[in-house]
Amino acid sequence: MTHTITVGLDGSPASLAAADWAAHEAQLRDLPLRLVTAWEWQAPAFAPGTGAGVPVPPSDLRRASAQHLLAQARARVGEARPGLRIDTDEIPGLPVPALLKAAEEAELLVLGSRGLSRAAGYLLGSVSHAVLASCERPVVLVR
Repeated sequence: MTHTITVGLDGSPASLAAADWAAHEAQLRDLPLRLVTAWEWQAPAFAPGTGAGVPVPPSDLRRASAQHLLAQARARVGEARPGLRIDTDEIPGLPVPALLKAAEEAELLVLGSRGLSRAAGYLLGSVSHAVLASCERPVVLVR
């Protein structure tokens, strides 16, 4: 099994910053970079005020969106670091279990951390918090 520097992507600016940081770290350690994203839709933790349900995007649309995200991140990172080996993987499943599984094969897991606002400071998102609580590998959070 090849150890990698693995980064979880969700399309946020913080996750793209995490990909840039992870690419630099992978280059320093002479390891491949693995970009992953989970493409299962997660229902919101609240009900809309209208009482109407939240529509679930079709599976093929969710998967195509994940593939597009990975392709964009790979192009961005590859342009900045042309010699770096970059693998991508769209993982079916919810984000937390998918990232924990991906971390099992990684030397390091890198995630973006989103602050709620500039005044609120450095706050963890729910996925980052859950992964940190359960991951047995080192995790780096990037703003």
